[in-house]
Amino acid sequence: MKIRQSLSMLLLSFAMFSACKKDKETPEPPVIQMGIEGTVLNVKVNETIAFSALNVNGSGYEQEWKLDGEVTSNTSSYDFTAIQSGIYTVEYTATNNGGVFSRSYTVNVGLPNIPVTPGSSAYVKTVFEFLPGPGQNTNRTLGTLAAAKSLEGKQGLVSLGAWGGYIVLGFDHTVINESNKDDLVVYGNPLANFAEPGIVWVMKDANGNGKPDEIWYEVKGSEYTQPGYMRNYEVTYSKPAAGGPVAWRDNKGNSGTVNMGSKVQGYPSWISGNEYTLKGSLLPSTNIKPGVQITSMPFAFGYADNLVDGDKIDIANAVDADGKPVALAGIDFIKIQTGIQANLGILGELSTELLGVLDLGLIK
Repeated sequence: MKIRQSLSMLLLSFAMFSACKKDKETPEPPVIQMGIEGTVLNVKVNETIAFSALNVNGSGYEQEWKLDGEVTSNTSSYDFTAIQSGIYTVEYTATNNGGVFSRSYTVNVGLPNIPVTPGSSAYVKTVFEFLPGPGQNTNRTLGTLAAAKSLEGKQGLVSLGAWGGYIVLGFDHTVINESNKDDLVVYGNPLANFAEPGIVWVMKDANGNGKPDEIWYEVKGSEYTQPGYMRNYEVTYSKPAAGGPVAWRDNKGNSGTVNMGSKVQGYPSWISGNEYTLKGSLLPSTNIKPGVQITSMPFAFGYADNLVDGDKIDIANAVDADGKPVALAGIDFIKIQTGIQANLGILGELSTELLGVLDLGLIK
């Protein structure tokens, strides 16, 4: 009897020891309460963000903070101060044998927005660049720098030529990214059944030098994920010996000509070389229907020279080079670029045209 009792006690002790050992081997996973709940933060240069992580369940773990992939702290707190503008990623991780807790923050660090004043213009105020694609209007009235400057502070009219032709414009104030609202409107000259869509890009003056020399973010329109849409697209245009079609070749092995009539000098006259290359994104041409009456139907949203009553643009639809949404508090510059490479027969090349670009926040 005593032997049985001893054996039972031994087995019970062994079971309790095994259970305790198992508990020690597999702790409770970290349960963390972050001091800052929001994951997208907008701050100014030299402004400090105090990050913290609170241990909720008392479990032991190893922890670390990373700034853009580099470990900066192994404690429960981390103070981040950016001395220059940019977009930063702050990551926190707590790890033990029971599991992992992680949180990632996107920190937009920029200079103060340029405020609206009584003299601010709703229209774009400055042309920074103008480089059209070849076209029937290039070098002529609608395809010159003077035409581009007609958009400064008012309505005008400029043609961007064939695919890739672009214009870079700046506001005299920061256009604020209003929550759940469209922020910009771009006017072109489309018809109900004939659009010439252009891609819209936006930029924040993050370094505060008043120049569009930061990162361009494409505004994702309705065709962004559709067949025929292509990022990192390039076209090289070759200067013809005389007037007439301009040959082009792209970085996908395709080639063709920009047809604009035998007497039209449609290659930009101020380009000294025998060829030039334009880069950007390509929109599908599925909206174009050839025939006796060629049609080019508008896309649903998000492009210039697309809808008859103007195209409203939401800055919140801006994406980075990987297609991920970008949290921009506001923008200072806008680039518009012809989005489709298409020969429209007797109508010539498809070319985006602009009448005006405005900040919706200043339109009463």
